[in-house]
Amino acid sequence: MKFRIILFSWGLAVAGALGFGGVALAQNVPEKFVVSGKYAEQIQDFSTVNLATAESLANSCEKAATEQGVQITVMVLDHAGNHVYSDRMDGQGYLNIVTAEWKARTALVGREPSKVHMNAVIKNPAEEAHQIQLGFFANSGGLPIVVNKQLIGAIGVGGSAPHVPVWSDEICGHKALETVIGPTVAPLIEDLPPRQAPPGNVPVPKFASATVPKTSLNPDWVVGGKGAANVFDANQISLAAAKKIGSVCRDWAASKGGTMSLYILDNAGEFVHMERMDGQRYVNIHTALLKAQTALKSRAPTSIRAAQLKNNPDGITRSVFLNDFYGVSGGLPIVVDGQMIGAIGVGGGAGGGDENCAIEGLKATFGDHVMLPEYPAAAAAAQ
Repeated sequence: MKFRIILFSWGLAVAGALGFGGVALAQNVPEKFVVSGKYAEQIQDFSTVNLATAESLANSCEKAATEQGVQITVMVLDHAGNHVYSDRMDGQGYLNIVTAEWKARTALVGREPSKVHMNAVIKNPAEEAHQIQLGFFANSGGLPIVVNKQLIGAIGVGGSAPHVPVWSDEICGHKALETVIGPTVAPLIEDLPPRQAPPGNVPVPKFASATVPKTSLNPDWVVGGKGAANVFDANQISLAAAKKIGSVCRDWAASKGGTMSLYILDNAGEFVHMERMDGQRYVNIHTALLKAQTALKSRAPTSIRAAQLKNNPDGITRSVFLNDFYGVSGGLPIVVDGQMIGAIGVGGGAGGGDENCAIEGLKATFGDHVMLPEYPAAAAAAQ
């Protein structure tokens, strides 16, 4: 399925560059919603959702979820299938996080709400096998982002139990679209009643702890309370801390005349926060993720691996193919007061260096409590 999605994303990118996303068509979409100016010229595309719009959609949906007392995960993709912006609210686990992306990709590939595919399966359960073969996730919560009849991206929301017509992942995403895009957003399609499953006699065990995990760290920095209890972990980086890191890194890159892509992972390797500044290409986005994953697995800055490979290129094959490490500077484990709570990866140059951008965000968020790489020259000068 991943192979089909990659091919589709590549096809969309080519189509956007050669025809569907040309300047003439892009004039139909207000610039405030799409990448424009020099950044659009860099990616040869004037019709893909920009960071400001993606961030506004996520913030709007998270605000609505907070008012409902629930947690969600939001994923926004551009029309080529690249990550643009993502947030995982505290307490969300693996399934909550990955389904948000599956829903967004279903809406993007199908160019229609993912509920269309869910309704087809409700009417005919045998249809789900065909949906999976085509790369669709038959669940509601994914919506195309369409402005003036042009697709500029997709949003997927996952992680909360539905209470239609008051609340659902899809309602959250749809209200966010109406708030950010406006009243031209297509109305929600019909909700079909779910099929009644035949009664089963197999007992379903419960698996929940009565004890809330505890941490010695600042509660603003890590998932706590009910969220920590949901994931049995009080040392995962909080969304608030991750978003602050991203905001500082973004502003720092802009101050240097650059752009960047950033991923922050929790210590289980799941997405917490992601953002891609306008003008970033696939290679910038993907390398940021590889750096974060490498820093998480190795529990060391990727700059260490990069230096070691330059000093001894014989280790490249082993590092890449056996360990699946990406040996380029820009990835850091997030270690606060000696406790690893996640990892960060920055790609795209960031104007003044990917690692420097990550460090600025970490210092602004955790101050002297965060562990940072020390270079021999800097250490010698301090003595």
